[in-house]
Amino acid sequence: MKASRRLAAACALAGTAVLALSAPAFAHVSVAAEGTAAKGGYAVVDFKVPNERDNASTTKLEVTFPTDHPLASVMPERIAGWTAEVTKSKLAKPLEMHGQKISEAVSKVTWTADAKGGIQPGFFQKFPVSLGTLPEDTDELVFKAVQTYDNKEVVRWIEVQEDGQEEPENPAPVLALSAASEDGHHGSSATGKTSDEDADTAKTTETAAADTGGSGTDTTARVLGVVGIVVGALGVAYGVLAGRRRTNV
Repeated sequence: MKASRRLAAACALAGTAVLALSAPAFAHVSVAAEGTAAKGGYAVVDFKVPNERDNASTTKLEVTFPTDHPLASVMPERIAGWTAEVTKSKLAKPLEMHGQKISEAVSKVTWTADAKGGIQPGFFQKFPVSLGTLPEDTDELVFKAVQTYDNKEVVRWIEVQEDGQEEPENPAPVLALSAASEDGHHGSSATGKTSDEDADTAKTTETAAADTGGSGTDTTARVLGVVGIVVGALGVAYGVLAGRRRTNV
């Protein structure tokens, strides 16, 4: 009887470890490029917003764009059930784009769900945006996001990851930039299309499986790690029980 209780306790401990490791994987508002986001070029990126609550829907998303690396061209894609509002601000230093000086840039994009819309519990939503031109003097862009639920709860994804420090509780979405192509086309492909055109074409042809492929590898690694922990915990419990039985004999 005691042996059964010890084994049950070991299993419960292993299950707790599984939950502790797997829960954070679904928590963050994130941003990722469709294809590549090359320095000096254009890209289509997706802001991925999961619903973390089981009793409320996400009805609003505000994304603030970096002021240290302003983007002259920001165009959100139309999403059924949502309205997008683009806010622009004056630049302290004008940008030059296609031979023209740009005195203002997008500082924020706000998506608001229709009366009966929103991201329901158990679901996520992607918000695609076309960006350009991407800066050439940085390796990443930090976007601060604010997620609002229909119960008035607000979650601010605005904490910047510091080098050498643990990931903050509410990290801001970060877009990694790749190096510009050697041929000088800044992210253009072998077909001769720009990265923006490639992203639009890929978007109409990719399946749901391809859309989630980037996260599949990460999820698989977590699952394998968790399985290893469970097996190890059960092995330790079995060893303890076997040792006690030999002692009693």
